[in-house]
Amino acid sequence: HLATSLPLPSERDHLRPRIDLIVFMIDIKSKYSLKNVERSLAYVDASFFLGKVCFLVTGVGRVNACSIETNAIHKLGKTYCSPVLFCELELEGIRVATAQRLLRILQICAGHVPGVSALSFVSLMRSSDDD
Repeated sequence: HLATSLPLPSERDHLRPRIDLIVFMIDIKSKYSLKNVERSLAYVDASFFLGKVCFLVTGVGRVNACSIETNAIHKLGKTYCSPVLFCELELEGIRVATAQRLLRILQICAGHVPGVSALSFVSLMRSSDDD
């Protein structure tokens, strides 16, 4: 399910399936994109930041067209204890690899990977980011 911002409309709450993962997409070429994500974060329950949120940054292939500093995005990931994935959607190989990574993260968050919880996964991601 896709939404352009949060909060989600409440009139369909009874039909909405359980939310296992929230992926915030940030277009690195648009400051509005980052501002929209920052506004939406206020509507996410704090428990989701324990392994069920990630940030997907698109448009990273064109560094000269960036409107957002990557430091601001890294800070967002650290502040919310959530992984940040960078990708270029225009390149098929990277797009496929990113989709596979997101699918694997979703499988973990949904509890379909025995022995790995969303919280332990995020701990592993943070450890590798800090190295």
